Amino acid sequence: MPPLSRFETILTFARSTLFALLFYGLTVPLLIAAMIVRPFGQGAVGAVAESWARMHRLLIHRILGQKIAIEGSLPDDAKFIVCKHESMFETLDALCLFRRPIIAAKRELAQIPVWGSVARSYGLIIVDRKGGASALRAIRTEAQAAFAAGRPVILYPEGTRVAHGDEPPLKAGFAGLYGSLDCPVVPIAVDSGRLSPRNSFLKRPGTITYRIGEPIPAGLPRKEAEACVHAAINALNRQAAQTDSDSV
Repeated sequence: MPPLSRFETILTFARSTLFALLFYGLTVPLLIAAMIVRPFGQGAVGAVAESWARMHRLLIHRILGQKIAIEGSLPDDAKFIVCKHESMFETLDALCLFRRPIIAAKRELAQIPVWGSVARSYGLIIVDRKGGASALRAIRTEAQAAFAAGRPVILYPEGTRVAHGDEPPLKAGFAGLYGSLDCPVVPIAVDSGRLSPRNSFLKRPGTITYRIGEPIPAGLPRKEAEACVHAAINALNRQAAQTDSDSV
C-alpha cells in the first residue's frame, strides 16, 4: 500500500491507540464473565466469546474505519475450513462468520494464562506439532466430535501469521487432517495484513476482504489438495498487488 502522509500517520496512531484501549479494556471483563460461566458448559462460554467477536467487529468499524467485504458465499454446511492468516483479525472474526466454530491452534496459545483455559472450555483444538500419529488421532477425534455437534473446524494451514503477500508452504498438519477427516475443504483468502499487519501497532482504515473459494473435494492426492488450498487462500495477494501498483 502507498505510504501514509504525516497527518495520516498521526490520525492512524490516534485511532489505533483508542482501539487498543477499548478492545483490551473490554476484553478483561468478558474474560472474567467467561470464567464465571464456565461451569454452565460450552454454550455459555460460546455466548461470551461471540459477544467478544461482535465487540471487536464494532470497534474496527467505528474506531479504525475498517469495513468487511465478502466475495462468494459462505456455505451453511461447511465442516472443514482453511483460512489465510495475516493478523489477529481473522481469528476473532471467525466467530462472526460461522456458528460456534472450533479453531485448531498451536499449543502455545492454550498456555496463555486465563485466556487459554477459557479457550479450552470453548472448544479449542490443540495442535501438537511434535505429537506424531497419536496427536493426529486425537485431533481427528475432536474434529469429528465438533462435526457431530454441528460446529465447523477452522485451520490456519500456514501455522502462524504471515505478512501480506507472503505465500509460505502449508504445514504438514493440513495434509494429516485432510486425509483423516474425509470431507470437503472450504478455503478462504483474507487480506487483513494490508490494514492490520502482524507485529504492528498501527491499523489503517480501509476494506478487509474475504474471498470464499470453491470447496475442494475429499480424497485428492496430498500434493494436489495442498496446491489447490495454497492457491485459494492466497488468491487476494495478486489482486492487492495489482491494485496497489495501479494507485502509485
